[in-house]
Amino acid sequence: MIDIISLGCSKNLVDSETLQRLFLKNGLRCVIDAPKVTGDTVIINTCGFIEDAKQESIDTILQFADAKTKGSIRHLYVMGCLSQRYMEELQQEIPEVDKYYGKFDWKGLVEECSKNATPSSKTSLKAGKPSSDTKYSCYIKISEGCDRHCAYCAIPLITGKHQSRDIEDILDEVRERVKEGVKEFNVIAQELTYYGVDKDGKRHIAELIEKMADIPGVHWIRLHYAYPTQFPMELLKVMREKENVCKYLDIALQHISTNVISNMRRNTTKEETIELIKRLREEVPGICLRTTVMVGYPGETDEDFNELIDFVKWARFERLGAFAYSEEEGTYSAEHFKDDIPEDVKQARLSKLMRVQQRISHEIMDENIGKTLEVVIDRRENDYYIARSQYSSPEVDPEILIGAEDAQLKVGEFYNVEITDSEDFDLYAKIK
Repeated sequence: MIDIISLGCSKNLVDSETLQRLFLKNGLRCVIDAPKVTGDTVIINTCGFIEDAKQESIDTILQFADAKTKGSIRHLYVMGCLSQRYMEELQQEIPEVDKYYGKFDWKGLVEECSKNATPSSKTSLKAGKPSSDTKYSCYIKISEGCDRHCAYCAIPLITGKHQSRDIEDILDEVRERVKEGVKEFNVIAQELTYYGVDKDGKRHIAELIEKMADIPGVHWIRLHYAYPTQFPMELLKVMREKENVCKYLDIALQHISTNVISNMRRNTTKEETIELIKRLREEVPGICLRTTVMVGYPGETDEDFNELIDFVKWARFERLGAFAYSEEEGTYSAEHFKDDIPEDVKQARLSKLMRVQQRISHEIMDENIGKTLEVVIDRRENDYYIARSQYSSPEVDPEILIGAEDAQLKVGEFYNVEITDSEDFDLYAKIK
């Protein structure tokens, strides 16, 4: 048995699932993020985006290096973003790992594991689908890499330039996953809205999503990681007119102060950002906007931060994540700006921002009471079924709790519910 430990974001999970499917095709048993590691081989898919993620990856490698030393596992491999960026250093510091791989050398890893496979690790080529896949829901990665050079971001250093997958390759994958029972497709990329530019200089994201929506059996399509500059407005028409394209957009804005945005090299302004938010809400009525913002970027003044607070109050984002700036070596910020905001100031700004967003979230959640929503059932926990609407991505967004005594519901099935109550970040409902 091969255990894959998948760390970091959903893009990493897609890579882990792709690797898992390659193992299955080669007759090897494999699970992702099992509650307990039971295999003799462990693969850690690392994240190297920010300091906390890097530390989690290192701690996990050390944990399983110790397990290997004690004989609990036979083989340990490391792959992913951290390994791609710091392979030589990791090889020197943690030599207990059998071999380090970068982010893209899946073939080499599969060959290595096949060579070392024991009889108990093997399975029939007709084995079932990957056990870590939620059968009704999956992520679809449409491109890799990023041509944006935001000053704080190390992703282009790790993944390289933007490379779009061929549209027919993506559509074939969607058709295949529909045959496997998948109904919900979460479309992801480092920069979703840049899709196709590397092929012929044109943005083809609207064309891709429209064709995906026309595939029978696709119930929900949800879009993640758009970029605000030169946003492809034709995508909004698809979102508005295709019923199975969720009225949901994950678009990282990072800040609103033109001073900070400029220093971040985001190639936009406060005025352009505000106009974009207005247009998104006008052209896709009822759209749920998820964004990410950063506090404590070098040179951020009190006035810049207060400008961000005012913007968040105005925009009333349905979903908002925030984090404090952390310097990443090799980035433009690290080389050209001094990390001059004290950590206690960063954390105070972060706390204030999230208190503001909590009030906004509470008000928005209250507005759902009495509404009817279509939901998918994710799981059952004690006395409740846990569900999501089209306005919530798996794992990161608010959930809807349905009393289990009211009905017998099936995981992966869709139902209409009436919202009966709300909390800051979750809703309660009953079956209609």
